[in-house]
Amino acid sequence: MAASRPSRIACIASNGTFNQALSFEDLVTCDNSDGGCDGGEPSSAWEYAHNAGLVTLACSPYTVPTCPPASEPCLNFVPTPACHKTCQANYSTSWANDLHYANAPYSVSAAKMMAEISTNGPVEAAFTVYADFVHYKSGVYSHQTGGVLGGHAVKIIGYGTANGTAYWLVANSWTTTWGDAGYFMIKRGVNECGIEDDVVAGIPRTA
Repeated sequence: MAASRPSRIACIASNGTFNQALSFEDLVTCDNSDGGCDGGEPSSAWEYAHNAGLVTLACSPYTVPTCPPASEPCLNFVPTPACHKTCQANYSTSWANDLHYANAPYSVSAAKMMAEISTNGPVEAAFTVYADFVHYKSGVYSHQTGGVLGGHAVKIIGYGTANGTAYWLVANSWTTTWGDAGYFMIKRGVNECGIEDDVVAGIPRTA
């Protein structure tokens, strides 16, 4: 789960009074049930935000290294750094006082995805990555060639139609040098690559 997802939802739920980014590193390094840099699953990531909370990006910036832009997308996994529940030096408050929690996550059916996105903001989805997806640049993606590389979790932020083809607009996590500045469109309404099978959402607590 990209930590910007609960940040975005918290902003919506609080009518703009909460607008800070939450820490990617907190989730990746401290959530022991998700496999760190070599794993991830949307519902359990939301459970971590529900049970343990997430600090802000200002408290715990992202320090996990990535490969050079010319080598992206980075398909090699790096060892997950150790969890350090301490805010960076000179931050204004303690880790415990910086935590923000989510309510319990919930599943979203394919039929309700558009309404959920329109009402509460982005949702998380897991889908199957094929070899041709790695080389995506623009347009509405649908699998054409190549074998399965594995599973992947992404953030669906919107939807629309391009040249008569319905699509989901999705934020990937392979940096902004991949795809369309880090985003991609994928065919909507046909469960392309299983992207409508396992969709999860949640509402961060704002009080």
